[in-house]
Amino acid sequence: MRETLSSLFFLSTLAVMVACGRAPKAEESTVAPAAATARDPHSFARPDEVAVDHLALDLTVDFEKQTLAGTALLRLAEHHANRLLLDTRDLEIRSVKLGETGDTEAKFTLGAADASKPFLGRSLEIAITPEVRAVRIDYTTSPQAAALQWLTPAQAGSDQPFLFTQSQAVLARSWVPCQDTPAVRMTYDAKIKAPTNLLAVMSAENPTAKTADGVDTFRMPQRIPSDLLALAVGDLAFRPLGPTSGVYALPTVVEKAAWELADTPKMIAAAEALYGPYAWGRYDLLILPASYPFGGMENPRLTFATPTILAGDRSLVSLVAHELAHSWSGNLVTNATWNDFWLNEGFTTYFERRIVEAVYGRDFEEMEATLAVGDLHEDIERLGGPEHPDTRLRLDLAGRDPDDGMNDVAYEKGSLLLRSIEETVGREKWDAYLRGYFDRHKFQSIDTDGFLADLRQELIRGDAALEQKLALAAWIDGPGLPASAPKPQSDAFVRVDTALAALAQGKAPAALDTKGWNTQMWLRFLHGLTDASGEPTSIPTLTALDQTFRFTSSGNAEILCAWFEQTIRAGYHPADAALEQFLTSIGRRKFLRPLYAELVKTPEGLAQAKKIYEKARPTYHSVSQNTIDAMLGPTSSGG
Repeated sequence: MRETLSSLFFLSTLAVMVACGRAPKAEESTVAPAAATARDPHSFARPDEVAVDHLALDLTVDFEKQTLAGTALLRLAEHHANRLLLDTRDLEIRSVKLGETGDTEAKFTLGAADASKPFLGRSLEIAITPEVRAVRIDYTTSPQAAALQWLTPAQAGSDQPFLFTQSQAVLARSWVPCQDTPAVRMTYDAKIKAPTNLLAVMSAENPTAKTADGVDTFRMPQRIPSDLLALAVGDLAFRPLGPTSGVYALPTVVEKAAWELADTPKMIAAAEALYGPYAWGRYDLLILPASYPFGGMENPRLTFATPTILAGDRSLVSLVAHELAHSWSGNLVTNATWNDFWLNEGFTTYFERRIVEAVYGRDFEEMEATLAVGDLHEDIERLGGPEHPDTRLRLDLAGRDPDDGMNDVAYEKGSLLLRSIEETVGREKWDAYLRGYFDRHKFQSIDTDGFLADLRQELIRGDAALEQKLALAAWIDGPGLPASAPKPQSDAFVRVDTALAALAQGKAPAALDTKGWNTQMWLRFLHGLTDASGEPTSIPTLTALDQTFRFTSSGNAEILCAWFEQTIRAGYHPADAALEQFLTSIGRRKFLRPLYAELVKTPEGLAQAKKIYEKARPTYHSVSQNTIDAMLGPTSSGG
């Protein structure tokens, strides 16, 4: 069943970078885009014929029409092609011209859309000659562009409207005509015109204050794949966190965010100590409105993050460690196609845990890892059980939305594989290998076979006994989780399990020893309420727990989600109003998916879910809408 990607996607040639008409600085990448040796099933592009080298955007943000309009100038690497194939989705292509100044009209054709694969959009084929080094496309996005979410002031929690993008996995093509594959890397610059009372920021060098004319300019001198293109526009304020880091957020949120994220400079220092210098200049964060569908997105120089990490006690900032780690795994070294997504996320999750351990200690890291393993087992069951092919690390997603591969298997099974290698060869040897891996493949895209070849050459080195111990085939191409997988252990969770046992034996919640518990310990407790038989917790027990610990009124999104899973299963109706408020005020898919999935298990819950979703759907990003639509079916609000 699996499509084998047999070649490493090395970036094969060196070229002088063309960016804003200047020579590159010494620290900037001068590596040309990849010439892919295998087709990306999620892109119409043919980078083996001609690859985009640099993108220059000139766009106007129109909140009334909910469109971006302007031009994309695509500079091309040296080639001998007679056509340029790009990815588009719901774009109105007004004209295509050849050359830097766009003096010559170009013939172009938009391919037919495939109704069974709407995520692919339509190909844009442009007639060129081998002498053509630039193509200028005049275009407008659709108000329904899948990457763009346009928020009213009320939805943004602001006095002003808000726009943000989400390009991963293959949504960049819905706001920029591009070679929308992680196998191609490019530099970019941009000019964004927005209302004068708003600030635009991108995955690039950013301003920290609004301009008088509403025009912001951007420059990204390092090469990135299209899924790392990012833009946000809103009433934003900036606060520094350290000499090379800071946070953007709404003025009403920015001080809280700056306090919550104060340890970011420590995380940067810990990451650099582990695996080498940070390659992107600055590391800033943007706290987005609550409709953001993910925990975070590793856009270079500017991580996009959910406000649900602002718990008020810095207990959820491991997400920052994760997105920071992507600056090495995912951004510096990138999966070549979405079949290799685990190379981004498994490496990053492992790296995240190492940062957390360095900053907060081993036991805190083990609490996080233990909880994650529990989530992984739940996700494996959700996917169809340990024999299901989607529980493999290397996937075959041809013909499917790559979003299908974005689950805990890529993150947590991938991380456990790397932890297994560490435990087998020793941390010192493994760290030396990883640091070298990031250095050898920086600003490159790589596939699973490429990683395995590198691992065998640089670490295993012909040691047959070590090869056998690592059991790489079972991990990567085998379903489920190998029996030899590492099992994180947390001493702090012993206290939690003791309290759970006491509760099961009839001890009153108020008499439990919970002094000093952190968020992770409470999550262990809430996940442990359901006994081995799967029977829901009794209503009297939930009532007593709620009266004692006030879970229903918690301000911590992680705790609320875990609590609501229990209340839905048991039919604990005093939490219903808070559940509806939660589902209509946040859009993070991590929380939406399990709660809607729990609701639809009963006819009463299904009716409740549809009622809530009818109200909430317009406020969700398309990524979250697609997930919940599949659970609930069409709604009158547009599903």
